[in-house]
Amino acid sequence: MKLPSLNLQILLAAIIGVLVGMYFHTLGTEHQLVKVGLYTAGLAGTLFIDLLKMILIPLVFCSISVGIANLRAHQQMHRVWVTTLIYFTATMMIAISLGLLAANYFKPGSGLHITMFADAMQGFEAKQLPLPEFFAQFLHGLFMNPFEALAKGNVLAVVMFALILGVALVVGGDRFKHLHRLLQEALDITMLIVRWVMYLAPLGIMALLIRLIAVQDVMMLSMLGKFVAVVVGVTLLHGVVVLPLVLYVVTRKSPWWLFHGSREALLTAFATSSSSATLPVTMRCVTQRLHVKPEIAGFVVPLGATINMDGTALYEAIAALFIANLVGVELSFVQQLIVFLTAMIAAMGAPGIPSAGMVTMVMVLQSVGLPAEAIAILLPIDRLLDTLRTTVNVQGDIVGSLVVQKLTLDAPSKVVVAS
Repeated sequence: MKLPSLNLQILLAAIIGVLVGMYFHTLGTEHQLVKVGLYTAGLAGTLFIDLLKMILIPLVFCSISVGIANLRAHQQMHRVWVTTLIYFTATMMIAISLGLLAANYFKPGSGLHITMFADAMQGFEAKQLPLPEFFAQFLHGLFMNPFEALAKGNVLAVVMFALILGVALVVGGDRFKHLHRLLQEALDITMLIVRWVMYLAPLGIMALLIRLIAVQDVMMLSMLGKFVAVVVGVTLLHGVVVLPLVLYVVTRKSPWWLFHGSREALLTAFATSSSSATLPVTMRCVTQRLHVKPEIAGFVVPLGATINMDGTALYEAIAALFIANLVGVELSFVQQLIVFLTAMIAAMGAPGIPSAGMVTMVMVLQSVGLPAEAIAILLPIDRLLDTLRTTVNVQGDIVGSLVVQKLTLDAPSKVVVAS
Protein backbone atom coordinates (compact mmCIF):
# COMPACT_ATOMS: atom_id res chain seq x y z
CA MET A 1 0.00 0.00 0.00
CA LYS A 2 1.38 3.39 -0.99
CA LEU A 3 1.72 5.83 1.90
CA PRO A 4 0.46 9.42 1.57
CA SER A 5 3.02 12.07 0.71
CA LEU A 6 5.18 13.39 3.55
CA ASN A 7 3.42 16.75 3.24
CA LEU A 8 0.04 15.12 3.84
CA GLN A 9 1.40 12.91 6.63
CA ILE A 10 2.66 16.00 8.49
CA LEU A 11 -0.66 17.81 8.06
CA LEU A 12 -2.65 14.82 9.33
CA ALA A 13 -0.23 14.35 12.24
CA ALA A 14 -0.64 18.01 13.23
CA ILE A 15 -4.44 17.68 13.26
CA ILE A 16 -4.29 14.46 15.31
CA GLY A 17 -1.81 16.09 17.73
CA VAL A 18 -4.15 19.04 18.35
CA LEU A 19 -7.20 16.78 18.87
CA VAL A 20 -5.36 14.41 21.25
CA GLY A 21 -3.92 17.38 23.13
CA MET A 22 -7.42 18.84 23.58
CA TYR A 23 -8.66 15.46 24.86
CA PHE A 24 -5.77 15.21 27.33
CA HIS A 25 -6.49 18.77 28.48
CA THR A 26 -10.10 17.85 29.33
CA LEU A 27 -8.91 14.84 31.37
CA GLY A 28 -6.38 16.89 33.36
CA THR A 29 -2.67 16.40 33.84
CA GLU A 30 -3.18 14.17 36.92
CA HIS A 31 -5.00 11.48 34.91
CA GLN A 32 -2.86 8.33 34.52
CA LEU A 33 -3.48 8.09 30.77
CA VAL A 34 -2.45 11.72 30.34
CA LYS A 35 0.74 11.20 32.37
CA VAL A 36 1.76 8.24 30.20
CA GLY A 37 0.75 10.06 27.02
CA LEU A 38 2.65 13.22 27.88
CA TYR A 39 5.76 11.25 28.86
CA THR A 40 5.70 9.36 25.57
CA ALA A 41 5.01 12.53 23.59
CA GLY A 42 7.87 14.24 25.42
CA LEU A 43 10.31 11.50 24.41
CA ALA A 44 9.21 11.54 20.75
CA GLY A 45 9.15 15.34 20.50
CA THR A 46 12.55 15.74 22.15
CA LEU A 47 14.06 13.11 19.85
CA PHE A 48 12.79 14.95 16.77
CA ILE A 49 14.10 18.34 17.93
CA ASP A 50 17.46 16.83 18.93
CA LEU A 51 17.85 15.28 15.47
CA LEU A 52 17.13 18.64 13.85
CA LYS A 53 19.62 20.37 16.14
CA MET A 54 22.20 17.67 15.41
CA ILE A 55 22.22 18.55 11.74
CA LEU A 56 21.72 22.30 12.20
CA ILE A 57 25.32 23.51 12.58
CA PRO A 58 26.80 21.48 9.67
CA LEU A 59 23.92 22.67 7.51
CA VAL A 60 24.38 26.35 8.41
CA PHE A 61 28.15 26.23 7.94
CA CYS A 62 28.14 24.38 4.62
CA SER A 63 25.12 26.09 3.06
CA ILE A 64 26.31 29.65 3.67
CA SER A 65 29.96 29.10 2.69
CA VAL A 66 29.00 27.13 -0.44
CA GLY A 67 26.19 29.54 -1.30
CA ILE A 68 28.52 32.54 -1.29
CA ALA A 69 31.28 30.67 -3.08
CA ASN A 70 28.84 29.75 -5.86
CA LEU A 71 28.04 33.43 -6.36
CA ARG A 72 31.39 33.86 -8.05
CA ALA A 73 30.89 37.36 -9.47
CA HIS A 74 31.67 39.98 -6.80
CA GLN A 75 28.95 42.30 -8.07
CA GLN A 76 26.38 39.51 -7.86
CA MET A 77 27.37 38.63 -4.31
CA HIS A 78 27.09 42.28 -3.33
CA ARG A 79 23.59 42.51 -4.85
CA VAL A 80 22.41 39.40 -2.98
CA TRP A 81 23.79 40.69 0.31
CA VAL A 82 22.29 44.18 -0.04
CA THR A 83 18.90 42.92 -1.28
CA THR A 84 18.69 40.43 1.59
CA LEU A 85 19.40 43.04 4.26
CA ILE A 86 16.94 45.52 2.70
CA TYR A 87 14.24 42.84 2.66
CA PHE A 88 14.90 41.77 6.26
CA THR A 89 14.83 45.39 7.49
CA ALA A 90 11.73 46.37 5.50
CA THR A 91 9.58 43.42 6.56
CA MET A 92 10.55 43.78 10.23
CA MET A 93 9.68 47.49 10.10
CA ILE A 94 6.28 46.66 8.59
CA ALA A 95 5.66 43.99 11.26
CA ILE A 96 6.54 46.32 14.16
CA SER A 97 4.45 49.15 12.66
CA LEU A 98 1.43 46.85 12.41
CA GLY A 99 1.94 45.76 16.02
CA LEU A 100 2.16 49.32 17.34
CA LEU A 101 -0.86 50.48 15.32
CA ALA A 102 -2.98 47.57 16.57
CA ALA A 103 -1.84 48.05 20.18
CA ASN A 104 -2.71 51.76 20.03
CA TYR A 105 -6.12 51.06 18.50
CA PHE A 106 -7.26 48.11 20.63
CA LYS A 107 -5.35 49.06 23.82
CA PRO A 108 -4.91 45.55 25.29
CA GLY A 109 -4.46 45.62 29.06
CA SER A 110 -6.32 48.91 29.56
CA GLY A 111 -9.15 47.26 31.53
CA LEU A 112 -6.94 45.15 33.77
CA HIS A 113 -5.00 45.96 36.92
CA ILE A 114 -1.47 44.86 37.57
CA THR A 115 -2.46 43.78 41.10
CA MET A 116 -4.38 40.89 39.48
CA PHE A 117 -1.04 39.43 38.45
CA ALA A 118 0.82 39.96 41.73
CA ASP A 119 1.27 36.20 42.21
CA ALA A 120 2.82 35.81 38.76
CA MET A 121 5.25 38.67 39.37
CA GLN A 122 6.19 37.63 42.90
CA GLY A 123 9.59 36.01 43.02
CA PHE A 124 10.34 36.68 39.34
CA GLU A 125 13.71 38.35 38.89
CA ALA A 126 14.24 39.99 35.51
CA LYS A 127 17.73 39.70 34.09
CA GLN A 128 18.48 43.28 33.19
CA LEU A 129 20.87 44.24 30.44
CA PRO A 130 21.38 47.90 29.42
CA LEU A 131 21.42 48.66 25.69
CA PRO A 132 25.18 49.45 25.50
CA GLU A 133 26.00 46.15 27.22
CA PHE A 134 23.57 44.36 24.90
CA PHE A 135 25.45 45.72 21.87
CA ALA A 136 28.77 44.71 23.40
CA GLN A 137 27.50 41.16 24.02
CA PHE A 138 25.99 41.00 20.53
CA LEU A 139 29.20 42.09 18.79
CA HIS A 140 31.30 39.84 21.01
CA GLY A 141 29.13 36.90 19.97
CA LEU A 142 29.65 37.56 16.26
CA PHE A 143 33.36 36.77 16.14
CA MET A 144 34.79 33.91 18.12
CA ASN A 145 36.87 30.78 17.68
CA PRO A 146 35.02 28.92 14.88
CA PHE A 147 35.69 25.52 16.44
CA GLU A 148 34.25 26.74 19.75
CA ALA A 149 31.23 28.17 17.91
CA LEU A 150 30.69 24.89 16.06
CA ALA A 151 31.04 22.86 19.26
CA LYS A 152 28.72 25.08 21.31
CA GLY A 153 26.13 25.48 18.56
CA ASN A 154 26.48 29.27 18.47
CA VAL A 155 24.53 29.79 15.25
CA LEU A 156 25.29 33.49 14.72
CA ALA A 157 29.06 33.01 15.16
CA VAL A 158 28.94 30.04 12.76
CA VAL A 159 27.06 32.20 10.25
CA MET A 160 29.71 34.93 10.47
CA PHE A 161 32.63 32.52 9.99
CA ALA A 162 30.83 30.83 7.09
CA LEU A 163 30.26 34.24 5.46
CA ILE A 164 33.96 35.10 5.75
CA LEU A 165 35.01 31.66 4.48
CA GLY A 166 32.63 31.94 1.53
CA VAL A 167 34.07 35.32 0.56
CA ALA A 168 37.61 33.90 0.87
CA LEU A 169 36.66 31.04 -1.48
CA VAL A 170 35.37 33.59 -3.99
CA VAL A 171 38.52 35.73 -3.78
CA GLY A 172 40.82 32.69 -3.94
CA GLY A 173 39.09 31.29 -7.03
CA ASP A 174 40.52 28.06 -8.43
CA ARG A 175 43.27 27.90 -5.80
CA PHE A 176 40.70 26.60 -3.31
CA LYS A 177 38.57 24.54 -5.67
CA HIS A 178 39.25 21.33 -3.72
CA LEU A 179 37.99 22.87 -0.47
CA HIS A 180 34.99 24.27 -2.35
CA ARG A 181 34.20 20.81 -3.73
CA LEU A 182 34.63 19.25 -0.28
CA LEU A 183 32.18 21.72 1.27
CA GLN A 184 29.73 21.10 -1.57
CA GLU A 185 29.88 17.35 -0.92
CA ALA A 186 29.43 17.97 2.81
CA LEU A 187 26.32 20.05 2.04
CA ASP A 188 24.94 17.30 -0.22
CA ILE A 189 25.38 14.61 2.43
CA THR A 190 23.90 16.91 5.09
CA MET A 191 20.77 17.36 2.98
CA LEU A 192 20.59 13.56 2.60
CA ILE A 193 20.56 13.21 6.39
CA VAL A 194 17.87 15.90 6.57
CA ARG A 195 15.77 13.75 4.23
CA TRP A 196 16.17 10.80 6.63
CA VAL A 197 15.22 12.92 9.65
CA MET A 198 12.08 14.08 7.85
CA TYR A 199 10.68 10.54 7.95
CA LEU A 200 10.17 11.14 11.70
CA ALA A 201 8.63 14.59 11.20
CA PRO A 202 4.95 13.48 11.40
CA LEU A 203 5.55 11.66 14.69
CA GLY A 204 7.66 14.47 16.14
CA ILE A 205 5.22 17.24 15.21
CA MET A 206 2.24 15.27 16.55
CA ALA A 207 4.04 14.65 19.86
CA LEU A 208 5.05 18.31 20.27
CA LEU A 209 1.51 19.55 19.59
CA ILE A 210 0.00 17.04 22.06
CA ARG A 211 2.22 18.44 24.83
CA LEU A 212 1.60 22.06 23.84
CA ILE A 213 -2.20 21.83 23.85
CA ALA A 214 -2.51 19.49 26.86
CA VAL A 215 -0.62 21.70 29.34
CA GLN A 216 -1.80 25.14 28.19
CA ASP A 217 -3.09 27.44 30.95
CA VAL A 218 -6.62 28.26 29.76
CA MET A 219 -7.43 30.46 32.78
CA MET A 220 -4.52 32.80 32.07
CA LEU A 221 -5.44 32.84 28.38
CA SER A 222 -8.97 34.02 29.25
CA MET A 223 -7.65 36.76 31.57
CA LEU A 224 -5.29 38.01 28.87
CA GLY A 225 -7.76 37.29 26.07
CA LYS A 226 -7.61 40.74 24.47
CA PHE A 227 -3.83 40.77 24.39
CA VAL A 228 -3.73 37.24 22.94
CA ALA A 229 -6.35 38.19 20.32
CA VAL A 230 -4.40 41.28 19.22
CA VAL A 231 -1.11 39.37 19.00
CA VAL A 232 -2.66 36.46 17.09
CA GLY A 233 -4.65 38.76 14.79
CA VAL A 234 -1.73 41.01 13.84
CA THR A 235 0.67 38.08 13.47
CA LEU A 236 -1.79 36.33 11.14
CA LEU A 237 -2.28 39.59 9.22
CA HIS A 238 1.46 39.81 8.64
CA GLY A 239 1.79 36.12 7.74
CA VAL A 240 -1.36 35.66 5.67
CA VAL A 241 -1.60 39.07 3.98
CA VAL A 242 1.61 41.14 4.12
CA LEU A 243 4.28 38.54 3.33
CA PRO A 244 2.24 36.80 0.55
CA LEU A 245 1.49 40.26 -0.89
CA VAL A 246 5.19 41.13 -0.94
CA LEU A 247 5.87 37.81 -2.66
CA TYR A 248 3.11 38.37 -5.24
CA VAL A 249 4.21 41.93 -6.06
CA VAL A 250 7.81 40.86 -6.64
CA THR A 251 7.46 37.35 -8.11
CA ARG A 252 3.77 37.07 -9.16
CA LYS A 253 3.56 33.78 -7.21
CA SER A 254 0.24 33.07 -5.48
CA PRO A 255 -0.19 32.68 -1.69
CA TRP A 256 -1.53 29.16 -2.22
CA TRP A 257 1.63 28.17 -4.11
CA LEU A 258 3.70 29.55 -1.20
CA PHE A 259 1.75 27.78 1.55
CA HIS A 260 1.57 24.51 -0.36
CA GLY A 261 5.31 24.47 -0.98
CA SER A 262 6.33 25.56 2.52
CA ARG A 263 3.77 23.60 4.56
CA GLU A 264 6.33 21.18 6.04
CA ALA A 265 8.51 24.01 7.31
CA LEU A 266 5.61 26.07 8.68
CA LEU A 267 4.11 23.14 10.59
CA THR A 268 7.53 22.20 11.96
CA ALA A 269 8.10 25.81 13.07
CA PHE A 270 4.68 25.86 14.76
CA ALA A 271 5.40 22.63 16.63
CA THR A 272 9.02 23.35 17.64
CA SER A 273 8.81 27.14 18.23
CA SER A 274 12.38 27.36 16.96
CA SER A 275 13.52 28.96 13.69
CA SER A 276 16.94 27.37 14.10
CA ALA A 277 15.63 23.87 14.74
CA THR A 278 13.31 24.25 11.73
CA LEU A 279 16.15 25.38 9.47
CA PRO A 280 16.92 21.93 7.95
CA VAL A 281 13.24 21.54 7.00
CA THR A 282 13.08 25.11 5.69
CA MET A 283 16.11 24.53 3.46
CA ARG A 284 14.54 21.36 2.10
CA CYS A 285 11.24 23.11 1.28
CA VAL A 286 12.90 26.17 -0.26
CA THR A 287 15.26 24.27 -2.54
CA GLN A 288 13.17 21.21 -3.46
CA ARG A 289 9.58 22.47 -3.40
CA LEU A 290 9.87 26.19 -4.13
CA HIS A 291 12.86 25.77 -6.47
CA VAL A 292 15.11 28.46 -5.02
CA LYS A 293 18.68 28.06 -6.27
CA PRO A 294 20.95 26.53 -3.62
CA GLU A 295 23.38 29.46 -3.67
CA ILE A 296 20.55 31.87 -2.77
CA ALA A 297 18.81 29.58 -0.27
CA GLY A 298 22.15 28.71 1.35
CA PHE A 299 22.79 32.38 2.06
CA VAL A 300 19.37 33.90 2.77
CA VAL A 301 17.65 31.17 4.81
CA PRO A 302 20.36 30.48 7.47
CA LEU A 303 21.02 34.21 7.86
CA GLY A 304 17.29 34.86 8.15
CA ALA A 305 16.86 32.14 10.76
CA THR A 306 19.41 34.05 12.85
CA ILE A 307 18.44 37.71 12.45
CA ASN A 308 15.14 38.01 10.54
CA MET A 309 12.39 37.79 13.18
CA ASP A 310 9.21 39.52 11.98
CA GLY A 311 6.92 37.68 14.39
CA THR A 312 9.19 38.23 17.39
CA ALA A 313 9.65 41.95 16.72
CA LEU A 314 5.89 42.40 16.29
CA TYR A 315 5.19 40.53 19.55
CA GLU A 316 7.70 42.51 21.61
CA ALA A 317 6.28 45.83 20.39
CA ILE A 318 2.69 44.82 21.30
CA ALA A 319 3.82 43.38 24.64
CA ALA A 320 5.54 46.65 25.56
CA LEU A 321 2.37 48.67 24.94
CA PHE A 322 0.27 46.02 26.72
CA ILE A 323 2.37 46.33 29.86
CA ALA A 324 2.29 50.14 29.57
CA ASN A 325 -1.54 50.01 29.51
CA LEU A 326 -1.52 47.57 32.41
CA VAL A 327 0.48 49.91 34.66
CA GLY A 328 -1.35 53.03 33.44
CA VAL A 329 1.54 54.62 31.54
CA GLU A 330 0.76 56.57 28.37
CA LEU A 331 3.72 56.19 25.99
CA SER A 332 4.42 59.27 23.86
CA PHE A 333 5.23 59.12 20.15
CA VAL A 334 8.95 59.41 20.90
CA GLN A 335 8.77 56.60 23.45
CA GLN A 336 6.92 54.40 20.95
CA LEU A 337 9.62 55.20 18.41
CA ILE A 338 12.17 53.97 20.96
CA VAL A 339 10.10 50.78 21.37
CA PHE A 340 10.09 50.44 17.57
CA LEU A 341 13.87 50.62 17.28
CA THR A 342 14.61 48.57 20.39
CA ALA A 343 12.18 45.80 19.38
CA MET A 344 13.89 45.54 15.99
CA ILE A 345 17.33 45.26 17.61
CA ALA A 346 16.13 42.90 20.35
CA ALA A 347 14.37 40.56 17.90
CA MET A 348 17.71 39.79 16.25
CA GLY A 349 18.71 38.02 19.47
CA ALA A 350 21.81 38.07 21.60
CA PRO A 351 23.91 34.91 21.35
CA GLY A 352 25.73 33.73 24.43
CA ILE A 353 23.26 35.26 26.91
CA PRO A 354 21.20 32.86 29.06
CA SER A 355 17.45 33.19 28.50
CA ALA A 356 18.12 35.49 25.56
CA GLY A 357 14.42 35.92 24.72
CA MET A 358 13.62 37.11 28.23
CA VAL A 359 16.62 39.44 28.30
CA THR A 360 15.71 41.09 25.00
CA MET A 361 12.08 41.56 26.07
CA VAL A 362 13.27 43.15 29.31
CA MET A 363 15.48 45.46 27.26
CA VAL A 364 12.45 46.72 25.29
CA LEU A 365 10.57 47.45 28.53
CA GLN A 366 13.57 49.17 30.11
CA SER A 367 14.05 51.42 27.09
CA VAL A 368 10.87 53.33 28.01
CA GLY A 369 10.99 52.90 31.80
CA LEU A 370 8.42 50.10 32.17
CA PRO A 371 8.74 47.58 35.05
CA ALA A 372 10.84 44.65 33.86
CA GLU A 373 9.18 42.33 36.39
CA ALA A 374 5.90 42.62 34.47
CA ILE A 375 7.30 40.21 31.91
CA ALA A 376 6.33 37.45 34.36
CA ILE A 377 2.70 38.07 33.37
CA LEU A 378 3.46 36.89 29.84
CA LEU A 379 5.29 33.69 30.78
CA PRO A 380 2.24 31.39 31.15
CA ILE A 381 1.00 32.23 27.64
CA ASP A 382 4.33 32.79 25.95
CA ARG A 383 4.76 29.20 24.76
CA LEU A 384 1.48 29.25 22.82
CA LEU A 385 2.13 32.63 21.22
CA ASP A 386 5.69 31.57 20.44
CA THR A 387 4.40 28.89 18.09
CA LEU A 388 2.67 31.45 15.87
CA ARG A 389 5.41 34.07 15.83
CA THR A 390 8.04 31.43 15.03
CA THR A 391 5.92 30.26 12.10
CA VAL A 392 5.85 33.82 10.75
CA ASN A 393 9.60 34.17 11.36
CA VAL A 394 10.23 31.10 9.20
CA GLN A 395 7.73 32.23 6.58
CA GLY A 396 9.59 35.54 6.33
CA ASP A 397 12.83 33.67 5.56
CA ILE A 398 11.11 31.57 2.89
CA VAL A 399 9.55 34.60 1.21
CA GLY A 400 12.90 36.39 1.48
CA SER A 401 14.74 33.68 -0.43
CA LEU A 402 12.16 33.85 -3.25
CA VAL A 403 12.23 37.66 -3.37
CA VAL A 404 16.04 37.84 -3.35
CA GLN A 405 16.27 35.24 -6.12
CA LYS A 406 13.80 37.16 -8.27
CA LEU A 407 15.58 40.49 -7.77
CA THR A 408 19.14 39.23 -8.17
CA LEU A 409 19.26 36.04 -10.24
CA ASP A 410 16.34 36.63 -12.59
CA ALA A 411 18.77 37.50 -15.36
CA PRO A 412 20.87 34.32 -15.79
CA SER A 413 23.63 36.08 -17.66
CA LYS A 414 24.50 38.15 -14.60
CA VAL A 415 25.62 35.26 -12.44
CA VAL A 416 28.37 32.73 -12.87
CA VAL A 417 27.98 29.55 -10.86
CA ALA A 418 31.02 27.49 -10.02
CA SER A 419 31.13 24.07 -11.61
